[in-house]
Parts: sequence; C-alpha cells; structure tokens
Amino acid sequence: MRLKGKVAIVTGAGQGIGAATALKFAREGAAVAACDVNREALSKVVEACREAGGEADAFGVDVADRKSVNDMVARVLAGHGRIDVLVNNAGITRDARLQKMTLEQFDDVIDVNLRGVFHAAQAVVDTMVEQGAGVILNASSVVGIYGNYGQTNYAAAKFGVIGFTKTWSRELGPKGIRVNAVAPGFIDTPILSTVPDEVMAKMREQVPLRRLGRPEEIASIYAFLASDEASYINGAVIEASGGMSL
Repeated sequence: MRLKGKVAIVTGAGQGIGAATALKFAREGAAVAACDVNREALSKVVEACREAGGEADAFGVDVADRKSVNDMVARVLAGHGRIDVLVNNAGITRDARLQKMTLEQFDDVIDVNLRGVFHAAQAVVDTMVEQGAGVILNASSVVGIYGNYGQTNYAAAKFGVIGFTKTWSRELGPKGIRVNAVAPGFIDTPILSTVPDEVMAKMREQVPLRRLGRPEEIASIYAFLASDEASYINGAVIEASGGMSL
C-alpha cells in the first residue's frame, strides 16, 4: 500500500473526484479525513472507505470559511498528530457569459475554488514545515490552462490554483514539502448532470479517446503524487484530459 501510515485530508470528498480520491487513499493505507459541506454524502463515502478496510473520518467543512477549515485541521492533528497530504479538491461551478455573470456567481466560485485552496494550504503548512515533509495537491482544470466559454469565474480560479502551485513549490520545496496540481479534462461526475445530451456528445468528440474520464482515473494520479514514488515531482501541473488539448 503506497500511502500506508500517512494522514491525508481530502476536501470536496462527498462526491465525484473527491469521493473517489478518499476511497483510493483509504485503500492505499492512508488515514483519510474526508471533508465536505454535504454531510449526508460524506457519511456514505466514509462508510465505503471503511468497508474497503481503510481508515476514514468525516468532517463537515466549508472551505470558504477559514474557521471551519482551522477547526477541521485542529481535530485531525488532535486525532493523528500529523498531516502528510492535503488534496485541495473542493470546487463548484456557477457558469455564465461575461455579460450575464453576477457578482454573486463570481464571488461564490472564487471563494470556494481559489480562496478555499489558500485557506486549507495555510492551515496545514506550519505542521508540514515542522515535520519537514508533506504533500499539497491542488485541483486545477484544463479550463485553468486554456479557458472555456461561460466560465470566467471558474477559469480565473483554476488559473490561480496553478499560480499557487508554482509559487508554493518554490517556497516549500526547500522545507521538504512537494506541491503539485492536476488539471482534469471532462470527467464523468455529478457536476455534469445538468449538461444536455447533445452537449455531452460534443464534449466526447473533443477527446481523442472519445470518452469522458472517470473519477477513479484522477484519484489514481493523486495517489501517485501523494506517494514516495513521486518524490522528485514538484511544481508540476499534470493534465489528465484524454488528449483533448492536442
């Protein structure tokens, strides 16, 4: 098991990539702190982790609320005494064209997808520095590399996450902490549930593999990056899009 003995925090763990990542980490031997605002969904994820023979606990957390994040980190430290991995996965969408986007839509996405990443990283970094080791993994997106119609707020946040990753890898690398980002393409998660069938068909056509990605495929990348097998990977942005940007 690649993550045996490690303590990992996964935000946005209630569904989609976050849920798959929590389960993957638990199967790989990590003690998982699964975090989400949706406590009901979170309880099912934790149950699945435990049924798979892993160790997991649920934490109701709003990453946009600094106190909520700090309280969760304090509880994880009280229970385990260390934090080895942070997966900043929590994210939302509030799509609209520039001319139609409201300030509320813009602020909601920035608060969760960008400010939330900052909150969580800052909450764990002192512990990782004291340990002399740690891994921070940030969820970007191909939208954060190439932009996307109707996603001014989401693209800005995901571009920003890449900026965080590059900066923190320089600041924290000398202290034994690796920081990397993953930029998924179109992944088959509940976030796409409202997309019309004809649009979904066009999305698949953009991908040379002619299919959407699976949450488990992104979770496997996170597990690799969190493990000692990736010990010389720092400051990277790994695109996992089935080749859609070719």
